[in-house]
Amino acid sequence: MDFQNLAIILAGALSPNPDERKAAENSLNQFQHTPQHLVRLLQIIVDGSCDMAVRQVASIHFKNFVAKNWCPHDPAEQSKIMPSDKELVRQNILIFIAQVPSLLRVQLGECIKTMIHADYPEQWPTLLPWVKHNLQDQQVYGALFVLRILSRKYEFKSDEERTPVYHVVEETFPHLLNIFNRLVQITNPSIEVADLIKLICKIFWSSIYLEIPKQLFDPNVFNAWMVLFLNMLERPVSVEGQPADPELRKSWGWWKVKKWTIHILNRLYTRFGDLKLQNPDNKAFAQMFQKGYAGKILECHLNLLNVIRAGGYLPDRVINLILQYLSNSISKSNMYSLLQPRLDIVLFEIIFPLMCFSDNDQKLWEEDPHEYVRKGYDIIEDLYSPRTAAMDFVSELVRKRGKENLHKFLFFIVEIFKRYEEAAPEYKPYRQKDGALLAIGALCDKLKQTEPYKSELERMLVQHVFPEFSSPAGHLRAKAAWVAGQYAHINFADPNNFRNALHSVVTGMRDPDLPVRVDSVFALRSFIEACKDLNEIRPILPQLLDEFFKLMNEVENEDLVFTLETIVDKFGEEMAPYALGLCQNLAAAFWKCMNSAEAEEEADDPGALAAVGCLRAISTILESVSRLPHLFIHIEPTLLPIMRRMLTTDGQEVFEEVLEIVSYMTFFSPTISMDMWTLWPLMMEALADWAIDFFPNILVPLDNYISKSTAHFLTCKDPDYQQSLWNMISSVMGDKNLEDGDIESAPKLIQVVFEHCKGQVDHWVEPYIRVSIERLRRAEKSYLKCLLVQVIADALYYNAPLTWNILQKLGIATEVFNLWFHMLGQTKKSGKRVNFKREHDKKVCCLGLTSLLPLPVDQFPREALDRVFKATLDLLVAYKDQVAEAAKEDEAEDDDDMNGLQTDEDDDEDDESDKEMGDDAEEGDEADSTRLQKLAAQSLTQTLDFRYQALANGVAQHAEQRRVEIEKEKMEKASA
Repeated sequence: MDFQNLAIILAGALSPNPDERKAAENSLNQFQHTPQHLVRLLQIIVDGSCDMAVRQVASIHFKNFVAKNWCPHDPAEQSKIMPSDKELVRQNILIFIAQVPSLLRVQLGECIKTMIHADYPEQWPTLLPWVKHNLQDQQVYGALFVLRILSRKYEFKSDEERTPVYHVVEETFPHLLNIFNRLVQITNPSIEVADLIKLICKIFWSSIYLEIPKQLFDPNVFNAWMVLFLNMLERPVSVEGQPADPELRKSWGWWKVKKWTIHILNRLYTRFGDLKLQNPDNKAFAQMFQKGYAGKILECHLNLLNVIRAGGYLPDRVINLILQYLSNSISKSNMYSLLQPRLDIVLFEIIFPLMCFSDNDQKLWEEDPHEYVRKGYDIIEDLYSPRTAAMDFVSELVRKRGKENLHKFLFFIVEIFKRYEEAAPEYKPYRQKDGALLAIGALCDKLKQTEPYKSELERMLVQHVFPEFSSPAGHLRAKAAWVAGQYAHINFADPNNFRNALHSVVTGMRDPDLPVRVDSVFALRSFIEACKDLNEIRPILPQLLDEFFKLMNEVENEDLVFTLETIVDKFGEEMAPYALGLCQNLAAAFWKCMNSAEAEEEADDPGALAAVGCLRAISTILESVSRLPHLFIHIEPTLLPIMRRMLTTDGQEVFEEVLEIVSYMTFFSPTISMDMWTLWPLMMEALADWAIDFFPNILVPLDNYISKSTAHFLTCKDPDYQQSLWNMISSVMGDKNLEDGDIESAPKLIQVVFEHCKGQVDHWVEPYIRVSIERLRRAEKSYLKCLLVQVIADALYYNAPLTWNILQKLGIATEVFNLWFHMLGQTKKSGKRVNFKREHDKKVCCLGLTSLLPLPVDQFPREALDRVFKATLDLLVAYKDQVAEAAKEDEAEDDDDMNGLQTDEDDDEDDESDKEMGDDAEEGDEADSTRLQKLAAQSLTQTLDFRYQALANGVAQHAEQRRVEIEKEKMEKASA
């Protein structure tokens, strides 16, 4: 398509008429893969005579097409862009990058990023020479813009992947240094100069982020750069030209330069500020940095902070970064000695005022309380917040230098409390009191552990914190709730103080100001955790839940849900009367949060996080009422729409949480309804399409469907669940691209079928054995090998004659049993088994092997029987000992729990527990007991040597003992 026609179609894409717009989009899609299409689009983007709106549409279409087609995700797929078109685009896009308006430059920049990541250096060898040439020519901005994109490719790369960046640094940094020098010497520099310096700073940052290039280890070269950075740090930012709007002001070019300069200096300090952390290669450089620059940077930072002390302006991010540098200096003796003479001014005249409630806080509180709450509980906001950095500085100071500073700082806080207490209401320093309460809350861990403060905490709370629950200032009511929550776990000498604070927090949930309500809910969580007598809360539980859900309708925050989970955890089955209502409210909140998250299109949006929290809370409720199965029937209709929708690609962000709910619903419901069975195909589709990483999570509900609703699994033909399961398992186990760890759940599901469908799936035995043996021959991990051998064991237990005949027919009987006995015999140096380590593994192997013993001699040779018999006896003894050892460990853990001790868990490699298995222990034990008695009674025992006869007798005694125990357990269960 020629230039003019393409421009007309792009203009049509802007038409207010939806039909014209649709026709234009269809034309673009139709011609997008034709030769020269991409080149024509670029011509329109850079053509100044074209309408700006058309150029913008062209740039967006160009960016999207490049992102999708420049480098196909599948290496085997051929690129849809002709090599000649690619070369033309590479040659021309660089020329125009500096000439187009910034609106279009952003789009072209994204395209260059895609192209660099795909092509540089192999397919784009001319890129770096172009950059180098233009750094010495008139195209400096374009060269810097492209070099920034190029350097970012390697920002987070390490080791060999970083090698190309060293060549980039070698070729370009001398020119960057010259440009930087010239720019710094300009008198009254324009905002365009700031843009150029900012780009240089960003390029330098990307190049040093993970590792310092060796060129900078030259002291003369490094000093030349540091002189320029320190110049930028010290140079006052001109008031002239700064935007009046605070939001625009912090993004102004010269403040951006200041921010990036501090970023770089902080990164160098983080990397080289501590000599103990340096390897020998970096030690000399680190000593040079500490001796020559670290103190100078600290001095510049302190001078900058004086600007806000004098009432001047610094952007929040700049303050935050400076305070990070100061915090990192506290633990280093030489730096702390430089900080010490000015510490009191920093602490009391700069840090503490940052902790106090401000004009901006008051404005946001009144005009947008929802935004005030969001900012207060947003982790990302904390990264930029001067207040958070100030709190971190105080915490680090009292942690590392508490001996000389804790008392001094607390004396200052107490003086504020006194002034506040003594002042008339109209003169009370409300904002300073807010800062003092924030400081007390931030230091709670230190104060809880340190005398004499530890003994005074209750009195301090009663005298200075709890009265603010009724403060006329809303921010103080909120701060009182927050501080009370921080100290809820201390031992109150007077229970009434705890009780009064708890009731004040509950009252705060009905406060007219939203931030007070939110802080009260968060504090409530701590009080519920700390509450020793639930009768304090039990009478007001309905009211609490009511207020809680009113708040959830107003605010999307996952921390709110944590409080609900705590309530449910604490009250357990007492939540039964509220379970349905809670699930209905949480489901409604979930849909609201999901709608909000979809509108924002960000995975870390508060709505998305709160949605996950809602599902987690639903799981907590289901677990708390798990012994009341009748409730699940009533809860199911509320949760079914969530499960149906979120088991599709729409639910990828919450898939794990939804699967947990499905697991609870299929396990604890008295029966699995037909509606719940409609979820089976959704899980199978997800597994086949994108959810292989969630196979262990999907295994649990699939196990429940087969084991708890076996008849429907076996009889239903539309859909055919048996065929569906086979299709999935055969596909997964036959996929050579999947690792051993990816498919462990597949043999477990085969075992579930054999264990629960005895005598009803004969036609599936051979296919499942075939696919298991094929995968066994390729398996590398011992755990997968064990699982696949256990499929054979379960098949023997299911029907030994049928399975033996299949193994013989396939000609694999000798291969299978030789491998099985080899694996049974493998041990570590410690004597521990290498394979079949869990109780369940041993049990399945025993049941499979003992199933062979009744086979006629003409089918199963006597010498093979002897081998099976001995292996089974060894397994049974190991199983019996492991069960006894586990019982002892359980007793020991109970004792440890009583003494407040914790025991280290074994690593995964030696973990022999049965954590992942279902509730089949009793049924298996009963089968074992019967088998053990038969085994001990057989005539084979007479031909054994003395050791195995002794083992057989011991097994027989154990079998009788277990039979009696099982009968007793059954009688107790029946009477209960």
